[in-house]
Amino acid sequence: MSLRHRIKSHTPWPLHYLYRKVYYFPKDFVAACALVFHGTRTGTTFAERAALVRKFYSISYYVDCPHTEHEILTIARRILDLDPGVEGTIIEAGAFHGGSTAKLSLVAKLSHRTLDVFDSFEGMPENREMHGKSIYGREHHFPKGSHAVGLDEVKGNVTRYGVASVARYHKGWFSETMPGFREKIAVVCVNADLVQSTKDCVKNLYPRMERGGIFFSQDGHFPWIISLLKDDAFWEKEVGVKKPPMEGLGASKLVTIRADRRPAMR
Repeated sequence: MSLRHRIKSHTPWPLHYLYRKVYYFPKDFVAACALVFHGTRTGTTFAERAALVRKFYSISYYVDCPHTEHEILTIARRILDLDPGVEGTIIEAGAFHGGSTAKLSLVAKLSHRTLDVFDSFEGMPENREMHGKSIYGREHHFPKGSHAVGLDEVKGNVTRYGVASVARYHKGWFSETMPGFREKIAVVCVNADLVQSTKDCVKNLYPRMERGGIFFSQDGHFPWIISLLKDDAFWEKEVGVKKPPMEGLGASKLVTIRADRRPAMR
């Protein structure tokens, strides 16, 4: 166990939560202000956006969330500011304890969309992928069964802290549950950690997204995911589109990919 994980495991949660909020305050504050003080195309009010920020912080206290507030606030703002003509659901791939699921359910309600949640709810699939350090120098490994959280726990957290009525759940491996999904897709939020799982998400979801939608990956700090998303051959041969423009790849956890679906060159 790393020194960082040992410190975390022996630190009382209120102190650890406070440390995270102080450490990320500069980025979180900017993202919160950007959401609260700027109108959105969805037509949200100042009070609604301020309440959303407050609820996000509350959820992070009660549910273990691997993302930072500035990441999820940025995602929320981009969703709420989508062109109203972009129809479709919001998809989350990888729910963990359901903290981000609860937050996205609040955003889904404000944007009058449905939230479709894909997860095995059994942890990571069998894999032989070689992992290691992120761009931040931290070690990461994802063996079979790691990060397993049951469906009932996720549903319970969404019921307590989010909006249960907008959420639909798709239990199983991405390779089995995503190919048959036929709804219109406006937004995809992926936190998959593995190359094969990310491939499953991109190949099955990106080509079906509505033009003008947004595909988010929260794994842009992993060298193995960076290599995949940078690979022109992957996009053209396996996804069937020209590699789209990306923001944040290799520089942050959050990668933003616009769904323009330009056909691959033949």
